[in-house]
Order: sequence, then C-alpha cells, then structure tokens
Amino acid sequence: MTAFTDDQRYARHQITPQRAPVTNKVVFYALNGKFVDEKRAQKRSSQKAQEVIYYSLAIGHHLGVIDCLKARLECSLAGWQAWIDCLPPDSEAYRKLAGVQRFGEINIDNSHTHLLALALRDARAGMNAQQQEWSDRLIALLQQIENDPAMYLMVRRYDA
Repeated sequence: MTAFTDDQRYARHQITPQRAPVTNKVVFYALNGKFVDEKRAQKRSSQKAQEVIYYSLAIGHHLGVIDCLKARLECSLAGWQAWIDCLPPDSEAYRKLAGVQRFGEINIDNSHTHLLALALRDARAGMNAQQQEWSDRLIALLQQIENDPAMYLMVRRYDA
C-alpha cells in the first residue's frame, strides 16, 4: 500500500488544512490535456471502442475520457464586473461573459472566439491598464482555441 502525504489526498480545488479556499475571484481554466480512465473505459466498451478511445480521446466523458484543466487567468470578482462592463450591455459578448455572474460558470469554445475577441478589441479604448492586460491574455487564449478547436475554456466564479 502506498502512503500518501496530506496534499496527495486532495484535488487542487479542494480545501485542505494548509490551503485557504479561493474567494472573490473569477478564474479562466484552459483544457490542458485529456486522459482515459482505463478501468472505467474497459468496463463500458468493447475492444474496438477502446482502440478508438486511445486514438481519438474526443469520444466523450461517458466512456471515461477526463479533461485536465489548468488555471490560465485570474481576476477579482469586482475587477471582472468592471471589465465586462466595458462591453456594450446589449452585445452578445457581454451576455456570454455575464453568464459567469448569473450561472457561476461558463464554457468558451471555438464558436465564441471571434465574437469575444472583436468585442474586447473594440472596447479596449475604454479599459484601464489592468483590463487591457486581461483582454490581451484572453484574446491569446481565444487564438489558441482557434488553432486547436478541441481546446476550450471554463470560466468559474468563486464567491466568499
């Protein structure tokens, strides 16, 4: 039996005795990789399906494909709201990003890249330096999605 340290018993997003919870932030996570939960996949699929899983990992979570996400951009909750308030309130880009406040989490995929990048570019003149930096970083992430359509962002709100 393997002995685990306290940190190995918890996923990074779980609260541990040594780690305070993340609060009052909005975090952008990017798909960093995928792996197959082999035991689960073997139980639920035939040998031919397993071969497809190993070569195409895009089959879906129901077959044991697990997405690995990495935090790529963080901003305060108040900063987030001020940032998206720079966008026209009746725009699709504002509606999409405001979903973080409304639902607590949104996904951004290749169907959103142009819409968001253009809106952030057009609103740049009304942004402060911090908001411009966040916009530049988000636009760079959107470009990565354009280059790899399987990539996506998950944006999550953490409240106090």
